[in-house]
Amino acid sequence: MTIRRVRFYIYLKDVLVLSLTAFGGPQVFLAMVIDIMVRKRGYLSEKDLIELNALCLILPGPTSTQTISAIGFRIGGPTLAYLSLLVWIFPATTLMIGTAFLIDYLQANTEGALGFAKFIQPMAIGFILYAAQITIKKMIHTVEAAILMMIAAFVAFFYNSPFIFPIMLFIGGLITTHNYNKQPVIEEKSKINISWRNFILWAAVLVAAAVLGHYTRLLPVRLFENFYRNGSLIFGGGQVLVPYLYTEFVEFKNYLSSEEFLTGYAISQSIPGPTFSISSYIGALSMREWGVTGLVTGGLIAAAGIFLPGTFLIFFVIRFWDGLKKYRPVRAALEGINAVSCGMLIAAAYLLFEPLENNLFNIIAIIGTYALLQFTKIPSPLIIVMGLAAGISYQWILKAFG
Repeated sequence: MTIRRVRFYIYLKDVLVLSLTAFGGPQVFLAMVIDIMVRKRGYLSEKDLIELNALCLILPGPTSTQTISAIGFRIGGPTLAYLSLLVWIFPATTLMIGTAFLIDYLQANTEGALGFAKFIQPMAIGFILYAAQITIKKMIHTVEAAILMMIAAFVAFFYNSPFIFPIMLFIGGLITTHNYNKQPVIEEKSKINISWRNFILWAAVLVAAAVLGHYTRLLPVRLFENFYRNGSLIFGGGQVLVPYLYTEFVEFKNYLSSEEFLTGYAISQSIPGPTFSISSYIGALSMREWGVTGLVTGGLIAAAGIFLPGTFLIFFVIRFWDGLKKYRPVRAALEGINAVSCGMLIAAAYLLFEPLENNLFNIIAIIGTYALLQFTKIPSPLIIVMGLAAGISYQWILKAFG
């Protein structure tokens, strides 16, 4: 085995370790990547990694997945990048498809099947509120951005069509481009040489999926298009993905109930790897009527749809990003895009709370979860396990003494 192949093998092994141990969201993920891939292995410098991660943050798609793929691309080109993508998403995707199997089985064979999730359904909203706070703190720095955020939240409250989201993102970016004079000037702009291959690939798959879905009306094709479109439009990470998926698959298409969605989202917070893996759970349950084959197929189609566009786009942009980021209108537009994403995240908390009973129990569960995340160092997975244990105990007590 050559030295090059040994290096690739070690890199993929490191990616697998991350996929099995990266609990705690993007901040913990980045710290682990610095520790393993910068300090331990020396695949790239810390400065290069921070810049690479920043690029992934401002592109649509799953940031952690794009970062892993981009590092693989730098080390070994497209082949290693795609292999690292598969290794990174496999454990979380498998776990979330397994969760869909469990939920489907319980729904079919157990009365009050989701009783065990009584606590974690409102807890999921506490997670979203905490994520909204963190995201807003990082992304909203001006009065104009705050106003855009509130307008986007208002629009998302009353217009739940998934087709309104990309329009709002575009308008938000367009509005803030006029602020480019406030961006620091970066001298020595060089001519940007763009290779359009990966962009054309991304666009061709998007158009082909939309056309095939429209004319064939086959559920697997339409599911792939739905997730591929969402994966092409999500700015701000897995938290921002939630309102898109909820609106499209719960309110618009009724593939899942609100309780099923909240249960899956809460459980996705307790597993390692990419937060976008909730898509596999949603895709699996969307095809449950096809039996076991449908559950597996739906989960895999959703994973392919949600992760591929971000990978195509990072391969496209990474080649000319160093030149593009020097242009102030590009950086100014990101302010509006991020503000709209934050507005959608605020709307998500309301939209997910609306179907729940408006009672003291649910409010306490939401506030309690937020407080644990904000004021303690209890890991997210442990909080979810505590909620599951409380729900199971509650169900058992009801059966025993009811």
